[in-house]
Amino acid sequence: MKDLTTERLTLKKMHDSDTDGLFALWSDPAVTEFMNIPAFKDVAQAREMIRLLTSLAEEMKAQRYTIRLKGSGKIIGSCGYNVLDFTNQKTELGYELAKEHWGKGYATEAIRTLVNYAFTELDMHRIEAKVEPQNRNSIRLLQKLGFIFEGTLRDAEKAKGEFVDLAMYARLRTD
Repeated sequence: MKDLTTERLTLKKMHDSDTDGLFALWSDPAVTEFMNIPAFKDVAQAREMIRLLTSLAEEMKAQRYTIRLKGSGKIIGSCGYNVLDFTNQKTELGYELAKEHWGKGYATEAIRTLVNYAFTELDMHRIEAKVEPQNRNSIRLLQKLGFIFEGTLRDAEKAKGEFVDLAMYARLRTD
């Protein structure tokens, strides 16, 4: 998979050199509020996460990118395909953005690019996103990008030691 660019952003594959920038993101409780992991306390946790995500990418099971501002190259978030299922031509999106960059359209720009790439280059038929029902900002983003609410998955996964419901949103190539 290649790096992707938008008008204001570059989506780059993760590397060990991104550890500090991603630790700043993943250690912020506001950013991790709706993630299934607690805010990181140690930079080593970010390094381990990057290595896990890199391993999954090498096996073509997932692909995660850093979201960077064009020009400065500053990491302001991460996004990608949490699951790549080429047999069934579907993928699942994941994303988070640094709080100081919320409300500026960066998430919309990054996710729109991932959606287009999944349909045109990866030949996906279905793109899913699972969101905690209380995460109104993420739900608005998905709706803006044409994702359809398909239902609530009750106690679908454990997040921070508790079972949580997840709202399932999806978009088909034919939508």
